[in-house]
Amino acid sequence: MNRFLKVLGTLSILALIAAGIYIFGILVPSTDAKMNPVVEHAPYKISSSSQAFHDSLIIADLHGDALLWRRNPEQHHKRGHIDIPRLRAGGVDIQIFSSVTKSPRGLNFDGNAADAPDDVKLLAMAQLWPVRTWNSIYERAAFQAQRLQKIESRSKNNLVIARTKADLNQEAGTIVGVLATEGSHPLESDLDNIQNLYDEGYRMMGLQHFFDNALGGSLHGKQKGGLTDFGREAVRKMRDMDIIIDVAHSSEKVVRDVLAMSNEPVIISHGGIAGRHCPKSVNRNMPDEILIEIGRRGGLLGIGYFDGAICDISPAGIADTIIAAINLMGVDAVALGSDFDGTVKTTLDTSEIAIITHELRKRDLSDAAIRKVMGENVKRFLEKNLPD
Repeated sequence: MNRFLKVLGTLSILALIAAGIYIFGILVPSTDAKMNPVVEHAPYKISSSSQAFHDSLIIADLHGDALLWRRNPEQHHKRGHIDIPRLRAGGVDIQIFSSVTKSPRGLNFDGNAADAPDDVKLLAMAQLWPVRTWNSIYERAAFQAQRLQKIESRSKNNLVIARTKADLNQEAGTIVGVLATEGSHPLESDLDNIQNLYDEGYRMMGLQHFFDNALGGSLHGKQKGGLTDFGREAVRKMRDMDIIIDVAHSSEKVVRDVLAMSNEPVIISHGGIAGRHCPKSVNRNMPDEILIEIGRRGGLLGIGYFDGAICDISPAGIADTIIAAINLMGVDAVALGSDFDGTVKTTLDTSEIAIITHELRKRDLSDAAIRKVMGENVKRFLEKNLPD
């Protein structure tokens, strides 16, 4: 009997090991690769003059979700879109790292229920995030911030999390990261969590993601309402703390309410323009008049690289959308907002961003305008709006 129990115990251990190898060695990486694909393509042809010009630019990306995935950002990967080696290969100087903390099952642009099963909870469990994250949206945001803090702590990575304006002034070769929440459901209806997230390093907060929350309606929620009383209080507190407000995914009513509260600038970290340029994106992008007002106030629109936000996800299509946004909002209001690693299919990863510079030059956009769009606008905005 004892021998039988020993054999049974050994088999159980082997089964657990095999399950672990399958989950972490096969299932999680394959899910990541499937959800964050890059369309296969031949190496992009970039002229030597365009590459040299690109290398002289400040490059900034307003939105990337790399912290969501069980993928070491310190190492180069063949799946997904962002890691530190690929950021360096693309010449990226400033990367906003967004934390995705809840995602309703059956995700779509038209209408998601806030109480739908949460796929991020399953992902957190499958990726062996700390148990504290399994049932706490706040803890998921805190954990993703702590992942970036660990990367920052290792000098070999040469990465600094920007907490103040002064943190933007780094030696050449330093990547500046900014932490942002994708929606403010990590507050868990508690205003004190704004301070707690600030203490973790967050300096940018989205208000909604793909579902209505305690602050108000999502562009993709069921009600699509405006700011709630709690949402107004949260926006006031964020502004008092110099936290940048991101209205990507917020309902049109929420965006109008936020704009009516004060003249402070806001951003749309990742999106595009609907109207005549991409009419199919009305369930993802704001109307032209709201974009114009955001630009007028000194805000930014980060152009995404994914279908739903723009109608053509090729590098040429990204460049065309950038130019259309410039024509609508002005050159000082347009930036890059890839949504890399946000469960999107793209035609490039972050190491290949020079192709966007090349495509913009092919369209005879001035060098000064390209410099602004590729990164100077973001740096200027952060210099003005991060805490002192």
